[in-house]
Amino acid sequence: MIFGRNPVTEALKSGRSIEKILVQDTSGGSVGRILSLANENGVLVQKVSKQMLDHLAEGAAHQGVAAHVSAHEYASVEDILARAEERGEDPFIIILDGIEDPHNLGAIMRSAECAGAHGVIIQKRRAVGLTQTVAKASAGAIEYMPCARVTNISRTIEELKEKNVWVYACDMDGQNYTKQDLTGPIAIVIGAEGAGIAENVKKKCDGVVSLPMLGHITSLNASNAAAILMYEIRRQRDAQNPAGEN
Repeated sequence: MIFGRNPVTEALKSGRSIEKILVQDTSGGSVGRILSLANENGVLVQKVSKQMLDHLAEGAAHQGVAAHVSAHEYASVEDILARAEERGEDPFIIILDGIEDPHNLGAIMRSAECAGAHGVIIQKRRAVGLTQTVAKASAGAIEYMPCARVTNISRTIEELKEKNVWVYACDMDGQNYTKQDLTGPIAIVIGAEGAGIAENVKKKCDGVVSLPMLGHITSLNASNAAAILMYEIRRQRDAQNPAGEN
């Protein structure tokens, strides 16, 4: 975290990756400039009490402002596609629509790294970013798995499809995931905990795949569902290219 009006202002002006800004609920004056910069950069602002900031700052002068900075730098979607090209492989991408639990994001990045995916895409608003909790939950995968943060998931899906990447949503009432051809350039979309995938995002996908639910509970944890799908993609790729050409 960084504290103080000038440090936070300079971090915003420099383009540093910031997850969230905390502003004392009674602050005024130059805080307006910080709020304006945060809005321009699409950074979430949360009003909190002086007591909370005092606790977080542990005696440091915070001047009513603090910022959570990212635990790791973000990649771009182009970086992810370039990574696949450098490896001579078809793109294998995980898209997360509104994942808010940092433990889920960390676990998904860990599974993505182990399954040989090329990158993870998350959205800027109403979703968790690359926090310290995510870094810990990823068990080090955050250092190796590129993560791009985009403003509009639907538009990103359109751009991937323009590059001949097939995009499948993981949701109810779709094709059994073991029956769907998941080879070739592919991205899978995993929805938020509870809310699932937004309808406008699902409509942009080429299809829907489902995991069979045979018990009394009708859904899996997002990171578990993602891991199952990633390894089905890995299985199909390995079966298609037993010598490991792709």
